Amino acid sequence: MYRAMIAKDTIALGHLLSDDSILIHMTGHRQPRKEYLAEIASGVLNYYSVETDSVDITVNGDTATMVGKSRVNAVVYGGTRHTWRLRMDSQLRKINGEWIITLSKASTY
Repeated sequence: MYRAMIAKDTIALGHLLSDDSILIHMTGHRQPRKEYLAEIASGVLNYYSVETDSVDITVNGDTATMVGKSRVNAVVYGGTRHTWRLRMDSQLRKINGEWIITLSKASTY
């Protein structure tokens, strides 16, 4: 996911997200998939690097939760370049044998 975000590869990123997926930013803003991909493509969201500290995954049949902690270097919404310590809590669903993200919530740690 982060590789696609850094490369602005919205096609690859789109394949990882369900059509109805929602990203909840650390501000609380709930962003649908289409809007999120458009903001990456347009440069409103610019990701430069990610260093992953941990990833914990719990699988329960065809659903899973994933908690990742990473240091994300980015410029978002016209701000200055900064590295955030982000915790991403994600819900996934297995569809046609592939894990797809249905919901992600970002917060700091």
